[in-house]
Formats: sequence, C-alpha cells, structure tokens
Amino acid sequence: MKNASSDKSLNYTDRINRAIDHIIQNLDQPLNLERVAKAAHFSPFHFHRIFKSLVGESLNEFIKRLRLERALALLSQKDWKSSRNRSLTQIALDCGFNSSADFSRCFKQQFGKPPSKFDIQAYRNNQRHDWQSAVADPQRHHLIKGLLPGENPDNFQVKIRNLPPRTVAYIRVHNSYQPNAVLDANHRLMQWAQKHGHAQNQWLGYMWDDPEIVPHNKCRYDVAVEIPDLKPSGEIGRFQFPAMKIAQLEIDGSIDLEMRALDYLFKTWLPNSGYLPTNHPGFEAWIGPPFAHGHNHFHLLLQLPIQHP
Repeated sequence: MKNASSDKSLNYTDRINRAIDHIIQNLDQPLNLERVAKAAHFSPFHFHRIFKSLVGESLNEFIKRLRLERALALLSQKDWKSSRNRSLTQIALDCGFNSSADFSRCFKQQFGKPPSKFDIQAYRNNQRHDWQSAVADPQRHHLIKGLLPGENPDNFQVKIRNLPPRTVAYIRVHNSYQPNAVLDANHRLMQWAQKHGHAQNQWLGYMWDDPEIVPHNKCRYDVAVEIPDLKPSGEIGRFQFPAMKIAQLEIDGSIDLEMRALDYLFKTWLPNSGYLPTNHPGFEAWIGPPFAHGHNHFHLLLQLPIQHP
C-alpha cells in the first residue's frame, strides 16, 4: 500500500515546482501571492507556509532573490560588445522591479552597495572560489579552475542551431551540489521513463542558476527527458521550452573539459559573438543515456540559448 503522507508530499512538490516555473517565466511581471498560488493550484491562505516549508524561503524572499540574481547576470553583460548597454532603469524593469529606485534600494540591502558602485567581476570571482571549495576536494580544485577570457586550449568550435519547441518531464534538484543528489534524481526519472517507454528519448540536464552568482546550495538543476504531450505527476514535472536559437559545443571527457567549455562559451565566445544569452538555462544534451560512461566522463552537447540584441 502506498504511504498517504508520501503521496501528499509528492503532490506538494509538483505544485511548488509549478509555482517556481511560473515565477521563472514571469519574473519581469507582477508576481503577487494570489497569482503564484493560482499557478500552483493552492489557496492563497495556505500557500505561504507550504512554499516556505518546501523551498526554505518565503515567496517574497524567493522572488526578490531571483530578480536580484537576474540583475547580476545583466550587469555582467554591460561591457560585452553585443550588449545593448542597458541602463540601470532598464535592468530594473527587465527584472521585475517597479523602478530604478526600488531596484537600487533592494540591491543595496542585499549586497551593501548600490548597483552603480558594485564590482560584479570581484563578486563573481569570490562566488566561484566558494563554489570550487564546496564542490571539490582540495586535490581536485584544479579541475574546475576557470579559463581566462581569450583562452581556448581545447580548440572549441561553436555551432549555431535552431531548435524546435521541446516538452520535457523533469525532476528538480534544489541543492544540486549535494553528493549524489543529481545521480539519484536521474535514477528515479530513468525508472519512470523506462516504465512509460521514453528511456530512448533525448535526455537533458540544465542548471537554472549560475554558481558564480547564486550560492551553490541554492543552485537548482533539472534532470529531464523529452516526452510527447503527456502529463507526469508527483515529483515529476512537465515543462515546455519554446523554439530557440542555441550556441552548441560537443564535449567528450571529464568535468574539467566541461568547465573549460563553459568558460570559453561565456567568457570568450559570447561577449564577442554578437549575441546575448536568453533567460532560458543552458542545456546538457546527453549523447546516449546520461552517465553512460560513468559519473566522471561526459559525452554531451552543451547548448546555450542565445538571441540577437
């Protein structure tokens, strides 16, 4: 017999993921309690408590943090050749703040300085150091050290592709750098995919957060498989990505190769490409089943959604 408490917990996970998906897709729009609760099919009366118990932050704290993190990402682009050099007012509006004054006040409360005086590169460097220290033992730190802008020791070649819309079934891992958290989620989704005949479909992994901006213990990663138009349930959610243009690199090697590929994409290729990143996550599109070559070897396509300025 199924455990009723467990079923209820899985149902709540599905609903909270719907709320988070709604927030992600509408971060530049007003997001009040009633609107987000409706997306999750909860009554507003109970939603606050349920959201905080499962996410660890109140709804308002979560939305504010995501808006500030998106603002940090946009600030990182201000010196790119392809950037439209958004003003602070435009960044504020693009991230869902009511005004540049509202944005500056929230930013200073969070980071101690207004955005106009904030050293975004120093912040990213510190975040990367913290991330490296947390996710790798001292003997392996060198595997995730960053490339400098302009470096391409692996002779990476970027291919531009146009992808059709994709619907995926996913399991979300909220603290994705916990040991085995992603592997365990992948195992559970693989069991579901095998049961429903989708195990041979395209497998994807994607990180919603940049660990050079977001604390590593809040980085969300989705393990996903492309599916036809069906509706999973429980902890397995459903998300529809629109058609998109991507910059793609193929890698076949260990974690250090993937880290160098990502650094090359973001630090060298993208700032000089004439493109800007979209608000969609970057994808790991596995070639074959995920982790088919073990847990330390990755054969996949890195796919970065891009757009013209």
